[in-house]
Amino acid sequence: MPMTEKKFYLTTTLPYVNAAPHIGFALEMVQADIVARYHALMGEEVFFNTGTDEHGLKIHRKALETGVTPQQYVDKYAAKFRELTKKLDLYPDVHFIRTTNPHHKAAAQEFWKRCFANGDIYKKDYAISYCVGCELEKTASELVDGKCPLHPNMEIEHIQEENYFFRWSKYQKPLLDFYAKNPDFVLPDFRFNEIRKFVESGLEDFSISRLKEKMPWGIEVPDDPDHVLYVWFDALINYISTLGWPEDTKNLEKFWGTLEKPNGIQFAGKDQIRQQAAMWQAMLMSAGLPHTKQIVIHGFITSGGQKMSKSLGNVVDPVAIIDEYGVDALRYYLARHIHPFEDSDFTMEKFKAAYNADLANGLGNLASRIMQLAQTHLEQGTRPEVAGFPKEYTDALDSFEINKAIEFVWLQIQKLDQKITETAPFKLIKTDPEAGKRLITKLTQELYSIARMLNPFMPATSVKIKEAVVANKKPENLFPRKD
Repeated sequence: MPMTEKKFYLTTTLPYVNAAPHIGFALEMVQADIVARYHALMGEEVFFNTGTDEHGLKIHRKALETGVTPQQYVDKYAAKFRELTKKLDLYPDVHFIRTTNPHHKAAAQEFWKRCFANGDIYKKDYAISYCVGCELEKTASELVDGKCPLHPNMEIEHIQEENYFFRWSKYQKPLLDFYAKNPDFVLPDFRFNEIRKFVESGLEDFSISRLKEKMPWGIEVPDDPDHVLYVWFDALINYISTLGWPEDTKNLEKFWGTLEKPNGIQFAGKDQIRQQAAMWQAMLMSAGLPHTKQIVIHGFITSGGQKMSKSLGNVVDPVAIIDEYGVDALRYYLARHIHPFEDSDFTMEKFKAAYNADLANGLGNLASRIMQLAQTHLEQGTRPEVAGFPKEYTDALDSFEINKAIEFVWLQIQKLDQKITETAPFKLIKTDPEAGKRLITKLTQELYSIARMLNPFMPATSVKIKEAVVANKKPENLFPRKD
């Protein structure tokens, strides 16, 4: 499709590089990639951002445990996440930012200076309960039996030191006013209600630095070498530093937007609502920069009804699945069988059943049957005229309902399969060759249309089917059955 004037910006959160990539982050990457590819398919100029969060106490300690420098440690794991973007077949022009990048460090310091100049950063002594797993302060009401419910195997740490603070309390009313004026700011609605209630209950200023002598692995605070930036304050800024901010204001306005017309879309997990929808938005207000246009919150992936954990032995490795079943099989499953907003369960038994039923016996078999008929009975391939897309398909993707969009595609696959059964082209070609050829040509055109709609979800499969139709050649087995 021809390029439009429309610009589309989308970012994932940045995972900590304290462990190898897991299926949960693969989900966020794939969901975001489907949306990015869809907007590119619609002719928009897309800026798609992901990367790695590489500072903080958790990473500093992991490096010490393994006997390497923090930089060596993050280099190793950042390479694994960068490789995952290739294994997942992400959008070819995806931007991969690392928070140890020199430009990002300079951008984070400039952001700090702007908040400081606005009177929103000050120094004080404080004592907190801190979860290293979350890299967040925890109030007594957030703890269960003295532990963080997200990291029950980690001890809560009690920190007492002099730090810099951000005046979050100052932004309670501005945030609530902003939420009221932007009723679609967070999707789904029930997640937006969560953050509204949190902000309504009152905001406490939060620490945005750590003493360098206790936690040296971070970006130095401007004009105070004894402190480093708190990991969240540093990492959130990647969403605009990736665009070349603060030097490249033109690129920032082009993709992130302006104060009057924000344009940035963020994907994040349900454990990140506070950081993305309240902390980050207050920081942007303080720095005089455009807020995020919309934040899409996804649920967690469980395994057999339980949270994934190494101790339970139920952690799913996305790379292992890709190596055995192919990347499009995983992308398909995450799109259709994992809900875009709710928690969903993943087991290898469910995955394998869906693979055989929907891909091997479904799409793969359909493409094989049609293209075998075409290769046998048509003299040449066809290149159908490129039309638009059905409204059901575009409406679902415009509202980030990825599962509904791919359900629509699979409905077309089922209808085409049924059409073959009802019209019996393999019989018609014998009794009325010309009518048979017309029917087979029509079937290949409909298969091509399905392949176009598969583009955001299963890009490699989409290309293989379209190339097969044009070449009038049966493709190799797209999805070999797995017993």
